Amino acid sequence: MSDAASPEPAATEASDAALISRIRAGDLSAYAQLYERHLAAARTLARHLIGADAAEDVVQDAFAKVLDVLRRGGGPSSGFRPYLLTAVRRTVYDRYRGERRLQSTDQIESYDPGVPFVDPALEGLERSMIVRAFRSLPERWQTVLWHTEVEGAKPAEVAPLLGLTPNGVAALAYRAREGLRQAYLQMHLLGAPAAPVDEECRATLDKLGPYVRGGLSRRESRPVGRHLDGCERCKAIYAEMTAINSALRDVIGPLVLGTATAAYIGAAKGGSVFGGVLGRLRRLRKRWKTLGGGAAVLAALVGLVPALMSGSTPIRPAPGLPARSPSSAMPSKAQDPKPPAQPPPAAQPPPAADPPAPGGTPSSRPSAPAPPSSVKPPVTRPPARLTASIATVGALVRGQRGIVAISVGNDGAGLSGGLVAEVALPPGVTYAGGPAGREAALFTERHPPGDGWHCRPREDRLRCTRAPLRPGAVTSAYLHVDVAPAAPHGTPPAVTVSSSHSGDAATASAPYGVMRDGLPARFAADGGLSVVHAGNALLTCDHSHPGCRRALRREGDRRDNDRWRMRRLDRDGSPATKASSAARVRLPGRSRVLWAGLYWSATVRADGPVTLRLRPPGGSYRTVRAAEVSRGRLPTRPVYQAFADVTPLVRRYGGGVWWGADPPLRTGAARYAGWALVVVVASPDAPRRQAMVLDTLGTGRAPVLGPGPRRLDTPVGGLFTAGRPGRVGAVAWEGDADLPGDRLLLDGRPLVPASGDRDPRNVLDGSADGALGPGLAFGIDVDVFPAFLRRTGTVTFATGRDACLPGVLTLAAPFPG
Repeated sequence: MSDAASPEPAATEASDAALISRIRAGDLSAYAQLYERHLAAARTLARHLIGADAAEDVVQDAFAKVLDVLRRGGGPSSGFRPYLLTAVRRTVYDRYRGERRLQSTDQIESYDPGVPFVDPALEGLERSMIVRAFRSLPERWQTVLWHTEVEGAKPAEVAPLLGLTPNGVAALAYRAREGLRQAYLQMHLLGAPAAPVDEECRATLDKLGPYVRGGLSRRESRPVGRHLDGCERCKAIYAEMTAINSALRDVIGPLVLGTATAAYIGAAKGGSVFGGVLGRLRRLRKRWKTLGGGAAVLAALVGLVPALMSGSTPIRPAPGLPARSPSSAMPSKAQDPKPPAQPPPAAQPPPAADPPAPGGTPSSRPSAPAPPSSVKPPVTRPPARLTASIATVGALVRGQRGIVAISVGNDGAGLSGGLVAEVALPPGVTYAGGPAGREAALFTERHPPGDGWHCRPREDRLRCTRAPLRPGAVTSAYLHVDVAPAAPHGTPPAVTVSSSHSGDAATASAPYGVMRDGLPARFAADGGLSVVHAGNALLTCDHSHPGCRRALRREGDRRDNDRWRMRRLDRDGSPATKASSAARVRLPGRSRVLWAGLYWSATVRADGPVTLRLRPPGGSYRTVRAAEVSRGRLPTRPVYQAFADVTPLVRRYGGGVWWGADPPLRTGAARYAGWALVVVVASPDAPRRQAMVLDTLGTGRAPVLGPGPRRLDTPVGGLFTAGRPGRVGAVAWEGDADLPGDRLLLDGRPLVPASGDRDPRNVLDGSADGALGPGLAFGIDVDVFPAFLRRTGTVTFATGRDACLPGVLTLAAPFPG
C-alpha cells in the first residue's frame, strides 16, 4: 500500500522533500533551511569520525558538495539526512586517503547511482537480504525508517522533516515497517534458488508478516506455530523478522555511518542530533525574515563549490558561515556578514573577496578580517610515533595464494591521524580481489584485511587506510594475495605508513619474497582466538588378529600399515556407509567460528571429483566436494590430499562428535585413508593470539617426503609475539609409529608432540587429536606441539626412514600486551 493513497495533513514547516524540490527549481534559499535542520547531525557524525578541529571543515565540504549535486538534479528526493551523512563519511575517508595524491571531485553521482554512497568495504553487507529489502522500498519509507528506527527519533521530531503531523509520521512508519517485512520475505522466497521453498514453507511465509505483529486469528496462528516448531529455516526467518527494527539499526546504520555507528546512535538518543530540531524550527521563520531568504548561508556554500572542484588548495571556511561551535548562529545580514563571536579553534584567514551571491555577482567589498583578539592560538597535539613491520605469513609460492601481514603501532603519547599504508608487493604478486585500474573505486576485497583496514590497488602498489590509532595501540592487517606462476623469486614486500596529522612515517621490509617451496597461508587473524584440530583414520588392521589389537593399543612391533592388509574402518553402524570414523571437536565456551577447513587424504589415484561424506553433531551425512586437490606418489602408491572450506557448516553445528566417511580409497597392504578438521574460533575468554593456517594445497602437486633424509622448510613470518609459549599444530599423512626419523623442527630445534609416543625423533606415529576409537590411527597424524614463537623463523618437516605427506601447519602465537 502506497503512502500516497492516504494523504496526511501538512505540517507547518516545509518538508525536506519540498525544500529539495525548490532547490532543483532554482530557489537556493531553501538550502539554508536544510542546512539549519541537519547541521547538528552532520557535526555529530564528523566529530566521531575525525578530530574536532577538522570536523567543521568536513561538514562544510559535505554540505557544499550535496548542494552542487542537488542543483544539477541529482541526489535524494526526500531522504536528505542519510545522503548528507554518507557525504560526511566519504569526505572523511577521502581525507584519510591523503590529500597529496587525491584529486577532489564534486561528482558524487559517479559513485552513487541514485542511492547514498556505500563504502566498497561494506559490499558484503550490502548484498545481505535485509539491506536489499530496505533498498527496494520507496525513498519516503526509507527516510521515515531511518529517522525512527535507526536514529530512534520520536514522530514529533520527524514530522517537520517529512511535512506531516506526528500521527502521520507514526502511520507512515507503520506502513514502512510492514512494507519492509513483506520485501524481506520476498527476498527469501526469490533469493535462494539453491534451496527452493516448498509449498508448506511458502504457505507459512505468506502469513509470517501478520503473525509477527499478532494480526492472525488464533485458528490461523496454530498451524503457523506448529510449522515454525519443526522448520529451522522458517524459524530463523521468523526470528529475523521479529528483530527487524534492531536489525535495521545494526545493518543499515553502518552502511551510512561507517565505524561511528554506535557513537552516532548514542548521540541521537542523547538528543544532540534531534533534540534541537523542534526549537530551531520554531525560530526559523523569524530568522528567515532577517536572513533575506538565507542568502548569506547560500553565498558561502555556493562559494565553496569551485574550491571543492579545483582540488589545488585546501578548503577554507567562507565568511558568513555559522561559527564553528554547536551553538553558532547565522549572520543577521546577507550583504554584511559579521565575524563570528566565537571563532573556530584553528581560525583560517578569510579569502580576498566575498564569495558570489546567489545571483552569481561577486561583492565588490572585501570581507573584513576577524579581530586579532578573537583568534585563539593553535592547539598543540601530543605527538604520535608510528612503528611498522611487514612479513609473509608462511611462504609466497609461485602459482598459489598467500597472505602478507602488516603491523602498525603508535608508540607516542598522542592520537595518530588517519593511517595510510603504501604496500609495495613483489613483482607478480597481486592483491586478491577485483576489478582494479580505472575501476579501482569499485574494487571488492576477496578477504577483508581486518581491524578496520580497507585496501585498494593504486598503480604499482597497494594503498591501505585505517582510522586513527590511539597511543600504545597496535593494529594489524592480513592482505590476501595471488602469486603468478612466473613470479620472480627474491624481492620482498615493503610498507610505508604515514599519518594524516603529521609528517610522521615508518617504513619496513619483509625478510622474504617469493620462494621456491614452502607452505602458503590460507587463513590468518588475531584476537581472542583458539585453533582446534581433530581427525581420524578410515582404514585399520584386521581386528581379529591379536597383533592388530596390540598395535591399536600402541603396543608391539607392527604399528606400521606396510605390515598389514588394511581394511575399512566402519564405526557408525549405518548400512549407507562403507568406511566411517568419528572425532570430537572441542570448541571453547561462547566461541564463534571464524574459519573451518576439512582435509582428507588416501593412497589412491582419485581421478574425477574427490568427495567425503561429513556428518555434523545431531545432523545427517552430506557430501562435501573438494575445492582443491593435490596429487603425488609415495614409493609404491599414488596419493592425494583434498581440501574444502566448511566454515558455514561448522558455524551452524558447532563442537561435538563429527563423522567422516567414504572418500576415494583402496584397501590392501601399505594403504591409508583419513580426514581432519581444523577450526579457528574467537572466544571472549581466550587470550589475545594470532592464528595462522598454512597448507600444501593449491598447485596440485603433493610434496611427498622420503623415504630417506628429506625436508620441507617453510618460513613463519607476520608474527607479533611476546616471547611466551605458543602452539604449533600439524596434520600429516602416512607416518608410521615403527619407522623413526621424522621430526618437526622450529629454527632447527625439534618439537615434542603433546600426544602419542611424545618422541621428538618420531613425531608421525599415528596419533590423532580428538579421534574416537582405537589409540592408533594408521597413516594419519593430527598433533599439537608447544613452542616459543618469535617474529620470524622456519618450521621444517624432516624425514629419515619414513615417507610422509605434510598436509597442514597451524600456529597460535600470544599477542603482545
